[in-house]
Amino acid sequence: MEARGPDIVVIGASYIDMAIRCSQFPSSIQPVVGTSLSYRVSGPGPSQAAQAAICGCQVCLITKVGSDPFAQRIREVLSEYRVITDFVYTAEAKNTGAVITLVNSSGENASIVYAGANSALQAKDIETATSATERVDVFLINGGLSQEAIVEAINTAKLHGAKVILNPARPLDMQTTKDLPLEFFMADILIPNLYEAADITDQAAANIHTAKMIGSDLVARGAGAAVITMGRRGCVVVDRNGADHIPAFDVELVDHTGTGDAFAGALAASVGAKTDLREAARFASAAGALACTKFGAIEAMPTKAEIIELLQKQD
Repeated sequence: MEARGPDIVVIGASYIDMAIRCSQFPSSIQPVVGTSLSYRVSGPGPSQAAQAAICGCQVCLITKVGSDPFAQRIREVLSEYRVITDFVYTAEAKNTGAVITLVNSSGENASIVYAGANSALQAKDIETATSATERVDVFLINGGLSQEAIVEAINTAKLHGAKVILNPARPLDMQTTKDLPLEFFMADILIPNLYEAADITDQAAANIHTAKMIGSDLVARGAGAAVITMGRRGCVVVDRNGADHIPAFDVELVDHTGTGDAFAGALAASVGAKTDLREAARFASAAGALACTKFGAIEAMPTKAEIIELLQKQD
């Protein structure tokens, strides 16, 4: 019998990403010609859930979509990746969240984000979903929802005795407020990028040394650990045992759209399997690097075998 993988609950926003490839970004007065257009399921919810499922986890996604054709597409894609969709809620009066992304010839992207139904995910939705779950190893939570929903998710995870991995993106209803809720620092692992972390701690985002100092600040505020991602400079892991730099993997950049989500999903899978945090961060870094080598969001999530192969090449 196949061994049961870790049980992961992912809580995050869902979007339809309308991606247009072009040679360069347009200016306010000069349009450019697009070379391709695609509609893809994206967002931290579906993408991170898919990555954790690809890594062998039992994954349930809690998110909210609109009452439109895009919502059905999101459910279909999640099912293809064997993500449990019982708690993909519907906001009848709203449209599904959407992102319009431009990707230039260098692989850089620029986006416009419409939150849509994501702004309607409420604490009671989290409570209903989690009351129906039994064993949970990790709650992987993305902060880009309402403050009420995020705080409920953190508190519920603690009641379950599960690890909390939180991307502390600013809540949708706190865009003009600098200080994050104190509950955010109850997380076992915070996973901001360097610029998010610098904003939270009111420090300058400069280099690896700075990242270690910022991570120490986050841990001092109550977080169990901080894993700060820095793109091509790798990531920094900081906890009460010290601070370590995990170098980036050398891959050919095609599109970094799914990098952060691959990192988060793979980290949750590895932490759920009781892997040492630094090894889990290295596993996640390999996943994030591989996601850069493909175009798209969920479509770019690497398999566990691909991640292991890249790790072995770097040893």
